[in-house]
Amino acid sequence: MTQEDIVWDIRPDLPAKAPRLLLLSHAGGSAHAYLEWEPLLPSHIGLLIGQYPGRGARYAEPLPAGMPDLVDPIHEAVRDIPRLHVLGHSMGALVAFELALRREREGRPLSGLILSAARGAQMPNPRPVLPAGLSDEELVTELKVRGGTPDEILDDPDMRRMVLRVMRADFAVDDDYRYAGPMPALSCPLTVLGGEDDPVVPTAELKAWHQLTSGPGDTLMFPGGHFYFSDDLETVLAAVARILPADRRKP
Repeated sequence: MTQEDIVWDIRPDLPAKAPRLLLLSHAGGSAHAYLEWEPLLPSHIGLLIGQYPGRGARYAEPLPAGMPDLVDPIHEAVRDIPRLHVLGHSMGALVAFELALRREREGRPLSGLILSAARGAQMPNPRPVLPAGLSDEELVTELKVRGGTPDEILDDPDMRRMVLRVMRADFAVDDDYRYAGPMPALSCPLTVLGGEDDPVVPTAELKAWHQLTSGPGDTLMFPGGHFYFSDDLETVLAAVARILPADRRKP
């Protein structure tokens, strides 16, 4: 395993001092799912995508048993990046928050934190999946409610088997995670994104994130459910681009 397996650098030719955006995926997610974001993000922003253990080139690694298994390798891979923004979706928002905590404790806060479709980290999970008690069929039903996993994958026995092993591990981590430290925990700007019809994370749970930073914050809502960006990725990423630093080079 190399750092390149843990964090993909999609725009490696940008200067080292260029701002960078790290994407962290949902439970069961893979870095591959976020490659389609690259053409829609500003060209002056470096793009990094985190890959969790048990998938892709990290398939042979043990599946995550707790939040440190998800966060620690990614933190090491991006430790020396100065102008780092992080966007995490669903479980990835919790991973992003933990990464932000590590940076804060080191005296190198993130340039910005963008948290999508997740409860505030200080909240217990109000709707745990409890995957250990679910049959494969029951877990597939839960996934179809949330969206984000194509039916052709869930309906194919071999592909479903691969996906469900990862989902069970990730959901167990998501179920148990809760931040119990002092608040505010962060000083960086924090933006929350969510779907207006998300059946998993209602708006009140999204807004709880703002208690966790002393920095400026905003909440942006979009039409759609838990994977609202799938309905209109261009509009969502245009909003994300407005959060990121502008390109101030002279023409």
